[in-house]
Amino acid sequence: MATAWIQVFILTFAECVAPAGKTVCQEQQFELQFLTRADCEYALLQLTTMKGEADHVIVNRQRSGCVPSAVESETYESLEAISEANKDTPNWREPGRVEAGKALADRDHRERLETLMSCEESAYVAPCKIGDIIIEDATDSNVEVWKSD
Repeated sequence: MATAWIQVFILTFAECVAPAGKTVCQEQQFELQFLTRADCEYALLQLTTMKGEADHVIVNRQRSGCVPSAVESETYESLEAISEANKDTPNWREPGRVEAGKALADRDHRERLETLMSCEESAYVAPCKIGDIIIEDATDSNVEVWKSD
């Protein structure tokens, strides 16, 4: 392992936020670091769009943007070297393995779907499927249901 300077892109986001029903806003600014300009500019676009739609937020577009910079960082000779250095780190995930994991999960999901009857066919006895959704049997533990508003 060695230390080197690597290029990063710093997203600075400036906004003024007013509490509901107020006409005076509180100015605030935050920074995020990205490894590529494309990621930085995409995040800036998403933040500007999302915050710009809020009734109580004013985005200062002149003071928000992506600029190149550099940070000192640990560097490794190979993927094996960084994996060895982080093998005991909780939740360590090797670079490039995310898509492989997603593809594996997608394959397992498709295979399980093929083995299940539809909920209509099973008289809604779980496990069953509705389209591509697998309905599992409820347990005594808490079940969290998430939905998009």
